[in-house]
Amino acid sequence: MRKVWIAVLAVLGALAFGQQELKAGWLYVGPIGDYGWTHAHDVGRREAAAAFPWLKTIYVENVPEGQAGSYIDQMVRQGVKVIFATSFGYMDAVLEAAKRYPDVIFAHATGFKRAPNVATYMADFYQVFYLNGLMAGALTKTGKVGYVAAFPIPELKRHINAFTLGVRAANPKAKVLVRWIYEWYNPAAAKEATEALIAEGADVFAFTEDSPTVVQVAAEKGFPSFSHYSPMLKFAPDHVVSGQLVHWGVIYKDFLAKVYAGLYTPKNLEDVDYWWLLPQGAVELGADFGVPINPKFAGRLKAKAVNHPIFGEINVYDLVMKLHGLMKDVELAFDPFQGPIKDRRGILRVPEGLRLTKHQLETMEWAVEGVVGPWPNEPKK
Repeated sequence: MRKVWIAVLAVLGALAFGQQELKAGWLYVGPIGDYGWTHAHDVGRREAAAAFPWLKTIYVENVPEGQAGSYIDQMVRQGVKVIFATSFGYMDAVLEAAKRYPDVIFAHATGFKRAPNVATYMADFYQVFYLNGLMAGALTKTGKVGYVAAFPIPELKRHINAFTLGVRAANPKAKVLVRWIYEWYNPAAAKEATEALIAEGADVFAFTEDSPTVVQVAAEKGFPSFSHYSPMLKFAPDHVVSGQLVHWGVIYKDFLAKVYAGLYTPKNLEDVDYWWLLPQGAVELGADFGVPINPKFAGRLKAKAVNHPIFGEINVYDLVMKLHGLMKDVELAFDPFQGPIKDRRGILRVPEGLRLTKHQLETMEWAVEGVVGPWPNEPKK
């Protein structure tokens, strides 16, 4: 249905603008060849460009977060009318540029600050991370799951927490060992962190770093891991279990079609905030597109049984698939952050019967029980 709606908007826009060209630009924090975050955004850009003949796109790679303003200036001088800023650290630069260019439309990925000509958008993984955590908890033999993390921002803390909740739902005594590398893309640092976690006893791996390095290093030792942003099954076909995959194109096509049709303007974006999850098709569970779980791990996951409060005695493979179906429901029949949930200091963060609000998810700083390692800005109460 969404594809039909986008097509209608595109036709309406073409009629209204007389096939006038719309030029959109993307600011990337890393290289498009990283096979992670930036690569996935660029796939979405190319999908939008292929879908709309009236759309012209440009992009800039490796834009330092502290220099985003000057790159925005260059894009505006090139006639760009819609700018997508694809890193959390671009937020303030986008807001400042929006004041300089009130007739330009901006959309900021992962941010939470908006303006009349600034929208925000996110294809979020917290649901998928929970499902991957269930599988990681079932597969660990040491009870130690390694997580190589980029920056300690709320987005990553939300994902690590959801992952840990899944790990402990399958294996209540397991722990998630976190290593921060303070880089979005640094294969050398990711390799060093993975090796350090292996030395600490971790035998299953997840990560937020924009390369397949963690997958490759884990595979060399025979350990399972999970894809991140882009499918990584081809890098370790015997060791990638599943992963969190993104479809930025569904957001870009929806947003640009509405701009072209005149529904989005530089004056009405202050309340436009895409928060698209499994139900909207913005994210996917999978080792590869269309492969929710690597068949090579089906036996091990089916051999691990848990006592679930809703489904009773059930193996982890079936539990993942059942919860996946519930989370794809637009009514969000199941949510990982449903209380009671305590943080690792023992403070009740989500009371029984309640779920975290979107704002609480976006501003999360605390760590759930089972997370081990440094946690900058961890609240004491």
